[in-house]
Amino acid sequence: LSERVRERTLRLAGQRATKDGVVVIEAGRFRTQEQNRADARARLTALVAKAAEPPPPPRKKTKPSKGAVERRLKTKAGRSTVKKLRARVDND
Repeated sequence: LSERVRERTLRLAGQRATKDGVVVIEAGRFRTQEQNRADARARLTALVAKAAEPPPPPRKKTKPSKGAVERRLKTKAGRSTVKKLRARVDND
């Protein structure tokens, strides 16, 4: 395995990876040892295949539309006035 794939495999393995870099896959779905071993190999193969996939393209930065910004500010102002109305009234 290449270094990048190996690191991604360990990251994807999560708790199944030991500090030494060994991936431990427990298989106990089937009654026979042969079927459990085949299941564990298949799951390990799937994990390595997922780690070998190319990384997703970088996200394009977008701005909220002008209307969305205005709506957000309008609702914030509305909440602000509601909270101000809850405050105690000063008797001056």
